Amino acid sequence: MGAPVEEKPDIEPGAPKWVVTFGDLMSLLLCFFVLLLSFSELDRQKYKQVAGSMEKAFGVQKRTKIMEIPKGMKMIAKDFDQEIIATRIREEIGRQVEELFASKLEGMEGKIEIKEGAQEVVIRLMGESTFDSGKAEIKVVLKPLLKEVAELLESSDEDVIISGHTDNIRMRGGPFKTNLRLSAARASAVAEFLIANSSIDPQRISTMGFGKYRPIASNSTAEGREKNRRVEIIIGNLPRRTQ
Repeated sequence: MGAPVEEKPDIEPGAPKWVVTFGDLMSLLLCFFVLLLSFSELDRQKYKQVAGSMEKAFGVQKRTKIMEIPKGMKMIAKDFDQEIIATRIREEIGRQVEELFASKLEGMEGKIEIKEGAQEVVIRLMGESTFDSGKAEIKVVLKPLLKEVAELLESSDEDVIISGHTDNIRMRGGPFKTNLRLSAARASAVAEFLIANSSIDPQRISTMGFGKYRPIASNSTAEGREKNRRVEIIIGNLPRRTQ
């Protein structure tokens, strides 16, 4: 008698059933990492495009009548659209401010900086470009330029923060006993000038004095101290406290 023949188990044609579940898992992981990537980048426009694609794939259904066809509901809040618009407004303000200062910066090279970001535009008036040493009266030569800045801000709803800063050299004489008081007085002087020379809503403007406590350069050199003696006009959308 010959050796017994082993029976082979029946093998179903095609891929095994677990592949379907595995494929779903991989698709979900891919979507998850795409969202993580979009969150990590500051490009809001790219994030909105990615989120829009996800919305079409995973639209959240709202309550509807039985006879109606289900309709997708946006996953991205309306506040995000408003923030995109606000960012573009700030970019436009930054561009206009740069053009304004570029045409009137003769003799002020290195003393005025303009920094644009997604959340704010910062105008830095450094050294003695705006005030004489130890004083809080705006220089006459700079008043026409600040007036044009005020007129630019009239056309937007952005909030404006004016912050004063000093170097670490102690005050000697004069009406201000400390650098902190001097920085606050300078910020207030710029704020009052903007309000007096435009129709900006005063509720949009706030002031802060930091004295020597927020330097942007080393106080060990004359050049560094000149940069630290500055007034910053910060244009951005800030949360307001409701009463």
